[in-house]
Amino acid sequence: MSTGRPQDLVFTLFGDFFLHRPGPVWVGSLIQLLQPLGISQGAARSVLSRMAGKGWLDAVREGRHSFYDLTQNGRKLLEEGEARIYHPPRDESWDGHWHLLAYSIPEDRRHLRDRLRVRLQWLGCGSLGYGLWLTPHDIRLEVQEIADGLEIRENLEVFRAEHVGFSDVGQLVNQCWDLAGINRRYEEFIERYWPEYERSRSAIEAGEMTDEDAFVGRFALVHEYREFPLVDPYLPRPLQPAGWGGECSAALFKAYHDLLMPLADRYVDETLAAAPDTREAIAKGAA
Repeated sequence: MSTGRPQDLVFTLFGDFFLHRPGPVWVGSLIQLLQPLGISQGAARSVLSRMAGKGWLDAVREGRHSFYDLTQNGRKLLEEGEARIYHPPRDESWDGHWHLLAYSIPEDRRHLRDRLRVRLQWLGCGSLGYGLWLTPHDIRLEVQEIADGLEIRENLEVFRAEHVGFSDVGQLVNQCWDLAGINRRYEEFIERYWPEYERSRSAIEAGEMTDEDAFVGRFALVHEYREFPLVDPYLPRPLQPAGWGGECSAALFKAYHDLLMPLADRYVDETLAAAPDTREAIAKGAA
């Protein structure tokens, strides 16, 4: 399949298959799992090494064998992604108040401003322009963590406010987020994966789907769906437009993921079973 950067594919692999499995993973197992996804052995070794160099993975050596595990930063990143995929804040109640964030970061620290914008978008904030961002979610704790991490606390202010004029709430929401564009992506996701879900269900019932096919199918599903938390602000239901496809897409994603899970997990289990004994590597990785 090989769509997107190899690093993103590795993140999807660790996020959906290894985030809750204990211990590091043998590099040979990772290579074998990445090959059906279109990544060669050489490319797999290269991207794993680069990700270790960037601090996302820990390389563990045990005799002649190499293993990789998530670092604390890598695990935190994937846990945040998992939370937004499987437990988005759209179900939170909304009292009609907004949280506003204003920042003023000097030009010589522009790289921090760019990193802040990425994190605010990830949290579901929308831009009102001129350094002012808006969200219906209470993100005070998350913003505090970001501010401390980027060392820009003195450049930020956070407010809890009520909108009193002059546009209506629908206009305000459409000004901050491209909901029409996001909804088109949801519709395309449904149009693509609903027939695949039906075909896969029939194949599994007939015993005609291999474990490897289920693994590749589940991986492709997750790899595409994981893009939605980057663009969807997960607005509370009172703020969602009519015909919003987010919840239908989420239901399809869960149903298809659950359908493929047993066969895909069995494929991964069998691949990992061929790995060298990792007990000493696990102990070293935890030290």
